Amino acid sequence: MDLKKLQPNKALEKKLNIAAVVFTIVVILLLVWMRGPEPRYDFGIDFGFLPPLHSGLNLLTAGVLVAAFLYIKKGNMGMHQRMIYLAMGLSVLFLGSYVLYHITTPVTTYGGEGFISYIYYFFLITHVVLAAVILPFILFTFNRAFTGHFERHRKMARWVFPIWLYVAITGPICYLMLLPYY
Repeated sequence: MDLKKLQPNKALEKKLNIAAVVFTIVVILLLVWMRGPEPRYDFGIDFGFLPPLHSGLNLLTAGVLVAAFLYIKKGNMGMHQRMIYLAMGLSVLFLGSYVLYHITTPVTTYGGEGFISYIYYFFLITHVVLAAVILPFILFTFNRAFTGHFERHRKMARWVFPIWLYVAITGPICYLMLLPYY
């Protein structure tokens, strides 16, 4: 598909934005529910292997986002688009495995003390809050490009990209800091 010839489609963007809002609300409600009084399910499988996968998916997402950024800076819209699709796919895989892990496994708490605990909680809190806040904006930014509103996409992506990248990097940092307590 030649992206430069794509005509903006406001009606499709509006529908996709509504879907993005509904998806975001469902995800946030699901995450809040997961953090309630341990609604654990036993599928007969130990999903303790998933946290390193979560970390790896986040790291891959960060690398793919950087590649997408570099491709668009070089003017290669096709590769930029492929990288964004890949980053979105990796994020969906992360979300699915994250939910599976947390509905089947007791919460692991951080056991560090002193100054390092402040660093951990800073990363954790900013990661969680920014992940929740940025989700709909990632989808809105995607929708703008998908529907041919490239200038509006560009304006939003300038501030969405660094926040998404921060979230993708701080996830593995939190994992590595929590690793001794699993």
